[in-house]
Amino acid sequence: MNEYLFSYGTLQDEAVQMGTFGRRLTGEPEVLEGYRIDHLMIEDEEVIAASGLRYHLIISPSGDPLDVVTGTGFIVTHGELLQADEYEVDDYKRVRVGLRSGREAWVYIAK
Repeated sequence: MNEYLFSYGTLQDEAVQMGTFGRRLTGEPEVLEGYRIDHLMIEDEEVIAASGLRYHLIISPSGDPLDVVTGTGFIVTHGELLQADEYEVDDYKRVRVGLRSGREAWVYIAK
């Protein structure tokens, strides 16, 4: 079964995709309304090595429909979604959201 995953951060990076899924994902531009972007300092050295970044983006609901997060929607398998769960550090949780396009997607937000 396929899943739709909205990424606004490092999962859009080809190197991270290759390391996480073993393939390059293809996707389309998407927008998530009512969320704001912050930065999170990553402590997990494997995640830092995979992304090349100590600070990653993290989003939280703002309640303001004028706050928008742009990113990419990817079709992934259920197994790949579980691999993405392993990649994301414990500061994130995966939730279902509605995108501006009308599609529903999984996204990682602040716990």
